[in-house]
Parts: sequence; C-alpha cells; structure tokens
Amino acid sequence: MHLPTGQPDHSNSARAVASQKAAAAEFLTFRLGAEEYGIDILRVQEIRSYEPPTRLAHSPDFIRGVINLRGRIVPILDLRVKLQCPEASYTDFTVVIILDIGATVIGAVVDAVADVVTLTPDAIKPTPQFERQGHVDPAFVTGIASLGERMLIVMDIEALLSSDEIGLVTKAMPE
Repeated sequence: MHLPTGQPDHSNSARAVASQKAAAAEFLTFRLGAEEYGIDILRVQEIRSYEPPTRLAHSPDFIRGVINLRGRIVPILDLRVKLQCPEASYTDFTVVIILDIGATVIGAVVDAVADVVTLTPDAIKPTPQFERQGHVDPAFVTGIASLGERMLIVMDIEALLSSDEIGLVTKAMPE
C-alpha cells in the first residue's frame, strides 16, 4: 500500500496487535501446596481423579508407579514430591494430569486443578534467578504472571521432567 509521505501506516500496527493476540497461549492452572502453577494446555491430554498406581520397585520417591490408561502403561509422577512441597496428602481434590511430553505420556499428581487462563507473552514476567537448591532446578520456571490477586508460576513441564528423568521413568517401566 502506498501512503503519502507523513501519513502513518495503520496497517502495520493492526498487524502487530493481531500478531500479539495470536501469540497468547492458554495455561491449565493447578495447586501444589500454597502455590499456583500453570502449564501449557497443549501438553495436557486429560485430567483424571487420583487412584493409587501400581508401585515400581527401586524407583525414585517422586515416581508413584504406573496406571493402565486404556491399554497404555503410563508412569505417575507426584509433582508435590518432585518439587519438595512440605506436605503431599491425598484428598478428594487430588488429581492426575495426563501430559503428552513428546513421545512420552506421563501422569502428574497435583493437589487440585483450578482453571484455564489465557496469557500473552508480555503478561509473563521473568523470575528472579536463584542458586539451584537440592534437586530442583529453577530453570523449569518460565516466568511469573499476575492474575488479579493471584500469582501464577508458569512452568516448562519438559524442562522440569528432564530427558534424563524421562529416560529413568521409561527404564523403570515394565516391558
């Protein structure tokens, strides 16, 4: 489009706004202890009520066991244990989020699922950098988003469940 000199090109700003809206993503929010977390909804396959899985011998504490999900054996990880939450009790609100992590399907135990929120990239603020403590690497946190009075910790579930740990889970699973 040809505009006379000195005339603003509003088509570019309209495209920028449309592009920004397109970059918004949906996140499933859930609770672990007192904190609220969010993960990319595109990684969520389904949400199930918690049922005790079949325990695997010699597996790490955060691997609760496996379940049979429509003929597929799915490892169940307790994110509360993985993230060293002070208490990991099982209540009527405890659920398992079935996640699709690349070629692997994994169930993640959480205290409760809250809702689905839409966030634009500029709504997610960088997290302060802390020293790595224990087994939890702060690299799994994408950022922090404010939702009114709520603070949402946005996680990268793939970074949290590193390829080494996913390999550990699949090695521990029965053939």
